[in-house]
Amino acid sequence: MAATLGAGELLRLVRTGIDVRAVRARTRKPFRFLLCGDPAFVAAFRTMLLSGHDDGIVPVEAAATLETIDPRNPPIITDEARCIIYLGRRSDLGTMQFSALTAAKLPIFAIVIDEDAQTSGPQSAPARGTWGEYVVAAISREALAGRVFPHIIECCKGVEIAVGRNLPALRETVAAKLTRDAANNALKVALASAVVDHVPIFGIVLGAIASAGDTVAITALQMMLMLHIESAYGKDPDLGRAWQLLPVVGGGLGWRMLARELSGFIPVAGIAIKGAIAYAGTIVVGEGVTFYYEHGRHMSGNQASAIYERTKNDALAFARDLLDRFRRK
Repeated sequence: MAATLGAGELLRLVRTGIDVRAVRARTRKPFRFLLCGDPAFVAAFRTMLLSGHDDGIVPVEAAATLETIDPRNPPIITDEARCIIYLGRRSDLGTMQFSALTAAKLPIFAIVIDEDAQTSGPQSAPARGTWGEYVVAAISREALAGRVFPHIIECCKGVEIAVGRNLPALRETVAAKLTRDAANNALKVALASAVVDHVPIFGIVLGAIASAGDTVAITALQMMLMLHIESAYGKDPDLGRAWQLLPVVGGGLGWRMLARELSGFIPVAGIAIKGAIAYAGTIVVGEGVTFYYEHGRHMSGNQASAIYERTKNDALAFARDLLDRFRRK
């Protein structure tokens, strides 16, 4: 059934699963980061996060997402606040009392700026009401991209698109998070479809339907990912504009067809292969769209192939682990 779907029919089915209005709503979700510490560092951090808006003009609503607070007397915390970011030198951190801040029950990022120290930080973002120490050489995108930015975005579940739209310095990190989430969902869809294909009786009856369904579902996931990323990069979500990015999605479609053929020849391992290629194809879509908005052009075929091979192998290991756990149960 999947093989008989024409391009027009596939596009029609995909469009029914895409809600552009919901994407627009996500771009307007409120959030705030609370900043404190050395005034010069706070000012530099604020400028860095806000730089990159079109025409160099910072929208009022974007500036309002960053609020400077007094760490000794923090304001009443609302649901909009996502984290507290403290910036200072090592000597400042030694005298800093975090008790008033931890009472706010928000994750606290204590960022130490030390030009001579090696970049370091915890493996995971601090939990609510706790603080984690991060050491960076400078207040720059390059210095903060390793752990600080990804951990901040981990604290922004549900408002990632709004964060990227308002704070350009975080857009690439937001796109990476959105891509991983979409890839994990694509993996789940492909694995569920592949399991149906390989269950006796049900596979015979439902296999073709599941194959067509996962093509539509995963393509819709990838199209939504494209809209989410372009929205995070300050563009209004537009399906028409997505046409210029179809070469990226087209590669993902080809990989899913290959996965379906492989799963037919390798009954058990094919389940893992099908899931892995759906995951890898979605990663390539997300990273390809991100590359387009970062550089104004598509990545080369060699770049896309390298990303695909890397993520396919990672996803294969993950999918096989899932299958092993399923068998044990």
